[in-house]
Order: sequence, then C-alpha cells, then structure tokens
Amino acid sequence: MVYAKDKRTELLLEEDWHNIVYDRRYVAVVSGEMRETDGVIANWLKDNKAYFTYSSPVDNGGKYAVTHFHVLARSPRYSLVEYRLETGRKNQIRVHSADMGHPVCGDVKYGNGDDIIGRLCLHAYILCFYHPITHRRMEFATPIPPTFRTVFK
Repeated sequence: MVYAKDKRTELLLEEDWHNIVYDRRYVAVVSGEMRETDGVIANWLKDNKAYFTYSSPVDNGGKYAVTHFHVLARSPRYSLVEYRLETGRKNQIRVHSADMGHPVCGDVKYGNGDDIIGRLCLHAYILCFYHPITHRRMEFATPIPPTFRTVFK
C-alpha cells in the first residue's frame, strides 16, 4: 500500500518501486537456534492454486527471490534475525525462514505452531528509497518490538 501527498507522486512510487528502494529490512523471531550468523537464501517462489507460496531451487516459472539474513540474538529455542531483501516477493521471508528450518514464530501458514507472543513475530523496521520527484534519500526506521527482545532475557 502506497500513500503520497498527491496522485502523481503516488503513481511514480507504485510504478518504479523496485528501482527506487535501496534498503528494506525486517526482524523476526524464528523457531530454533540458528547456527549460521549470516547467510543468503535464494530460490524461485511461486503460488499454487490454494495461494500457498512454495519454493524451488530451479526455475519453476515463479519469481526469483533473494534474502540475506543476520542473527542478532540466540537462545536454545529461538533466534532473533534481521532480514535484508534483495528482492521483494510475496511471503518471501516467511517461506525462506521455513525453508531454512526456522519458521517465523506465530506464522500459522508457514510455521510450526510456535506462537510465543500471540502474533506473527515479523516486523518491518527499515525502509529506504529515493523520492520519485526530488530523488532525495528517504530513510524510515522503527524500533524492534520490545516483545521480540523479551524472548531472549
């Protein structure tokens, strides 16, 4: 969903979104202790007729998706992970996390039933893009939800 002060700017944002965004990051609490501190997962994502997104290591007619991850905190049961999207596909983080064996907590569709705070433990916290008219850098950040951090105390 895109909002702007005027229709022209809104349309420019929508039309060129993938080219003007230069950084978008999310944090998530995932099930299990991730061994790797950093990494990249890349594959093709495609929806089936039931609108379930699934991945394939080979081109399946879907869209190529690349997710970079960095572990911020660990416990024996959970990991706090930062995701930086190189591509922005539907359900990309949720599917890639599940593919790695560490589904996002609270994810009823791609998860394992680990609902630790009564909600999906996925939060968009950094969005950076070039303004479509002024071309100035626009950077927005929100804090990591405190409830995510309580899992690691």
